[in-house]
Amino acid sequence: MWRGAAATAAVLAAVAGAALADGRPRAQAAGGAAPRADAAGVRITRFLGERRLPHMMKVGGTTFGGVSGIDRDPRTGTWYLISDDRWRYDPARFYTGRLDIDPATGRFTGVRVTGAVTLRGPGGEPYPGFGKPGSTDPETIRFDPRSRRLLWGSEGDRPDAAGQGIPLSQMSLSWAGTDGRHAGDLRVPPTLRLTEEDRGPRRNSGFEALTFTPRGIAAMVEGPRYEDGEPPTVRHGALTRLTLWDRAGRVRAQYAYPVDRLPAAPRPATGAADSGVSEILAVGGHRFLALERSWLEGVGYKVRLYEFDVRGATDVLRRDSLAEGAPFRPVRKRFVADLGAFASPAQNLEALAWGPRLRSGECTLIAASDDNFDRQEITEFLAFAVRGC
Repeated sequence: MWRGAAATAAVLAAVAGAALADGRPRAQAAGGAAPRADAAGVRITRFLGERRLPHMMKVGGTTFGGVSGIDRDPRTGTWYLISDDRWRYDPARFYTGRLDIDPATGRFTGVRVTGAVTLRGPGGEPYPGFGKPGSTDPETIRFDPRSRRLLWGSEGDRPDAAGQGIPLSQMSLSWAGTDGRHAGDLRVPPTLRLTEEDRGPRRNSGFEALTFTPRGIAAMVEGPRYEDGEPPTVRHGALTRLTLWDRAGRVRAQYAYPVDRLPAAPRPATGAADSGVSEILAVGGHRFLALERSWLEGVGYKVRLYEFDVRGATDVLRRDSLAEGAPFRPVRKRFVADLGAFASPAQNLEALAWGPRLRSGECTLIAASDDNFDRQEITEFLAFAVRGC
C-alpha cells in the first residue's frame, strides 16, 4: 500500500527500475543490468527484424514522420499510423500502410505507407496549428474492429515556463472515421483537465497511451499530474494514471501506475531528461503492456517493455492526489524486455500494436519510433514474435 508524500517518495525510490510482479519491490540487477523477464505472462520468443523508412519522405503531398501511434485492422490488414506533426509541415493527420510479415516464418520484409488522411475537427475543418486556440497534439491511435472507426488521443497543450504564450487546449480522446472526419469524443475525468496553473497534468505529459480492452477502452497519461508528485529522477520514480471507460463511454475506474526512475543520469548531470509511458496495449481484460520511454541528454533513448495487471489495484478515480492521503495500491508490473537492445542506437519508440498471428501460434508485436523530423533520428519498425498473448 502507498501512503502520503514522504512514504510515497520512499517507496518510489525503493521500486525504481524494479518489476512489481507480486506487489513487493525487487532490487534492480547489479550494475544497472536489465532484470530478467518472468517465465509467466507475455514473453518475446523471437526478434523478427527491423525496417526503416526514409527521412521526411513524401506521402500524399505531405511530409511523413513523427509516428507516435500505430494500429492494425485485423480484417483487411491495413495499418494506421498517426503523426504528431501539427502544421510544422502539414495539418494533423494519420497514414495508412502495410507491414509485410510472412505468416509461416515470421520474416519481416517491409513497410509500405500507402496514403495520408487529414484529421478534422467537429466543424469539418483541419485542426489549427501549434500555438493557436483549438490546436491538437496527436499522440496515439487505435482501430476499433467493432465500429470500424478510429479512436485517437491528443495530449493537448498548456502554458508553462517554457511556453508562456501557449493557449490552453484540452487533452482529448476523439472518434474519427477512416476518412478523418470527427465522430465524437470520450468524456475525460475532471482529474485530467489541463489548467493554466500548476494543477492537473503537466505540459507534454498528457494522453500518449491508448488501447481497446475486450469490454472497453483504456488510456494513460504519460507522466504524473502536479498533485500526484514529481516526474521521475535518477533517485525516484513517479506515479501516473490509467483510466478505464466502458463501451458506452462512461468512466469506470482509474488506477495508479508506477513509472521507473530514470535509467541513467544525463550527461552532464544537469542536462535535460524525460521519462514516461509512451504507449499501452491490452493483453486481455485486466492485463496490459506498457512502453516506458526515456530520453537523457548525452546518453540517448532507453526503452523498456513491461506487463502490468490492474487486479487488486485501488481505484483512485476520486482521489485528487496520489502524493498524500489514505493508503492505496498501484497496479502490479513486471519487466518483459529492453526494446532498446534489439537495434542500435535505441530510437524514440512511441508506438506499440499487435500484428497478425503466425502459423506457429505466436502473436506478432510491432513497435515503431517517432523521428521528431530530426535527421539524427529515424523512423524504425521492430517486429517480435510473442507468447503469452
